[in-house]
Amino acid sequence: MDTSSTTGQDSRPWIPPRWFVRAVWAFQRRMYRLTGGRYPLARPRTGGSMGMLRLRTVGRRTGQERAVILGYYEDGPRYVTLAMNGWGDPPPAWWLNLQATADVEVDTVEGLRRVRGREATGDERERLWAGFADYRGWGEIDRFAAHRARETPVVVLEPR
Repeated sequence: MDTSSTTGQDSRPWIPPRWFVRAVWAFQRRMYRLTGGRYPLARPRTGGSMGMLRLRTVGRRTGQERAVILGYYEDGPRYVTLAMNGWGDPPPAWWLNLQATADVEVDTVEGLRRVRGREATGDERERLWAGFADYRGWGEIDRFAAHRARETPVVVLEPR
């Protein structure tokens, strides 16, 4: 049996099927509603897991509020996340919405925060990208990203 597709150093990393990713997202939204916003929101723990926040954007076509739960870490007072769609190639809708309207809100364990989103570039992007390695589950981020057709935007959510 050839296991190089799942264990080889240069092989494509295993990515969950789309139906599974969507099921996890639905579960997170449901738990958020059932727990009154307590779960799955969490603070990041260096050497442990990423934090989880709920990003509220405005739909670029509908003008209606949209919400998504994202993993993040903190860089001073800023939140840092990745604009990815379950490692799939198309950009996530929340990222397109954020590009259209940068002033958004996030729900965190500390409460509601008003932020402005933007893409990190240059040296800042490289520094923030490297920061993901400090959190469990992100150790192979470069391997995952290498199999995407486009560069994964590093998104900075700054207090406003």
